[in-house]
Amino acid sequence: MEYSHNDSPNNLSLTKFESMLKTNDVLFFDSSEFENIIHHYLESGKIALAKKAIKLGLEQHPTSVNLQLFKVEILVIENKFDSADDILEHLHILEPNNEEIYIQKANILSKQDEHEQAIGTLLTALDLTVNEEDSTDIYALIGMEYLFLDQFENAIIYFQKCLEVDLMDYSALHNIIYCFDFLDKNREAIDFLNHYLDKNPYCEVAWHQLGRQYFAIKEFKKAEAAFDFAIISDDTFIGAYLEKGKVLEKQGQYKEAIEQYKITLALDDPTSFALLRIGHCYEKMGLDDLAVQFFDKTVAEDPLLDKGWIAITKFYSKKQNYQKALYFINKAIAIDSDNVLYWKLFAKINLRLNFLEEAEHGYQRTLELGNYELDSWLCRGDILVQLGEYKAAIDNLTQAAEFYQDSAEIEFRLAGLYFKTSDSNKGRYHLKNAYKLDPEYDFIIIELFPGIETQPMVKEIIKKYQGGSI
Repeated sequence: MEYSHNDSPNNLSLTKFESMLKTNDVLFFDSSEFENIIHHYLESGKIALAKKAIKLGLEQHPTSVNLQLFKVEILVIENKFDSADDILEHLHILEPNNEEIYIQKANILSKQDEHEQAIGTLLTALDLTVNEEDSTDIYALIGMEYLFLDQFENAIIYFQKCLEVDLMDYSALHNIIYCFDFLDKNREAIDFLNHYLDKNPYCEVAWHQLGRQYFAIKEFKKAEAAFDFAIISDDTFIGAYLEKGKVLEKQGQYKEAIEQYKITLALDDPTSFALLRIGHCYEKMGLDDLAVQFFDKTVAEDPLLDKGWIAITKFYSKKQNYQKALYFINKAIAIDSDNVLYWKLFAKINLRLNFLEEAEHGYQRTLELGNYELDSWLCRGDILVQLGEYKAAIDNLTQAAEFYQDSAEIEFRLAGLYFKTSDSNKGRYHLKNAYKLDPEYDFIIIELFPGIETQPMVKEIIKKYQGGSI
């Protein structure tokens, strides 16, 4: 479908249409006006208004294929695929060589996860296309279908075809690099970008992507040079300054990195990323006051950025100022109580302060939120042991054993707990298991359950397995 005025409806037509909706007057529009109005509403996400325009348009122009194609587009958005297919079948009889019919059919197939069939349908549409710009759109759609199929090599081929038609198609350029990244083909991406830059040497996007590829393979000097060229191509390109700052950080040039990050603050509103990186640089330089100042600015700029709260909390934890660290992690949890990383830090800090019940609660929350790392289970179990909550500790470690079936650390703890609660049979079972899995962890018995090793049954098992008689 073609749209006049650069795909934007004439303001007069739009005003006239919206006035008609308010007054219930019926005014006449030609089909191209309706097309532009509908396209405008679809681009703006105003689906209800688009549907009204389609309905009125088809009432005035019932034979318009383009308006019916818009109706198909709405039906696809609403997942009404059968109805959409029926219209397309009818339109195909009327205009069998209309590529837009095939494009919409491919869209339906794609929505139904029939990506191979969608590609075949798009290739048919491509054969029918005479307009070069429309061909580019179809190449991009085929590339996306190959992405859905995880066929990245094929996707690259079609996105490259987009660039052959339009060298400035940065969406295709980004998709090609995405494919190379997914395939871990940094060298191939570098070769491709260098070849592209031979044709388009002042493309800041390509230089930026080239720098990222060099950064990935730790060729930091080349990465820095690429970001410099990106900046030469566009000295307002914030992303290039940020990436150059990261490269300088990696090379220990913290002062120079800060200069790059501060340029971005001058070019636009402060970004939490830049503020955070400046804080980390000052921290590495030992300038604690400045580090804290920028960490504070980070969380003020973006309270939802967990990296900011984690940075300031860890900063105070390293300084062993656990009260201050606890203050900040509590503020973070108040903003996002479902953040696993916050609760894990909360637990560790409370444990440092010997606030055992709070620490246990922290680890419990990390587990409830799906953090099933072995360390979380063990730490919670050990705290419950210290609190004398043996049954809760057994329940916790039994759950952990479902995820880590061959963990000697869990088995030694369960053995100690069962002996502690006078369940000798289960204690013996878990202690034998533990020694079979890894006898190196038998210190757990003595450290967590002092005195248990003197019980006759425990003594006998320890002697047997430490003596090598398995």
